[in-house]
Amino acid sequence: MAWRQLLMASCLSAAVLLTMLQEGTGASVGTQQVAGQEAQEDVEQKIFMQELDASNFLKKRGKRSPKSRDEANLENRQKLRADELQREYYEEQRNEFENFVEEQNDEQEERSREAIEQWRQWHYDGLYPSYLQNRHRI
Repeated sequence: MAWRQLLMASCLSAAVLLTMLQEGTGASVGTQQVAGQEAQEDVEQKIFMQELDASNFLKKRGKRSPKSRDEANLENRQKLRADELQREYYEEQRNEFENFVEEQNDEQEERSREAIEQWRQWHYDGLYPSYLQNRHRI
């Protein structure tokens, strides 16, 4: 019996303490509490959806029932967006590879042109243009 009285006394004291703390914070805030409540209502409106939307969201469609037109349209839009993103990614990769190959080819052409130019300078015999009939016979 004593433990029941102790439990009731502790619960009652906790309730009184909580109500006093709640009233104390309300009195200390003053006019800011009204502005805070308005801001909180705005946030709640942004976070929570309307009842009708929420009830539609929570409705479950059976596995064999056909999809609604909105569901099908939404699914198609998601697929199209994923395809578009994949296409953009692969196009970017292809462009980067094409640029890399073009740079490699340009570097190779430059090296071969320099090598040909060096060969021509080394083997130049003083006759220009270097036709076959102008070459010295050994």
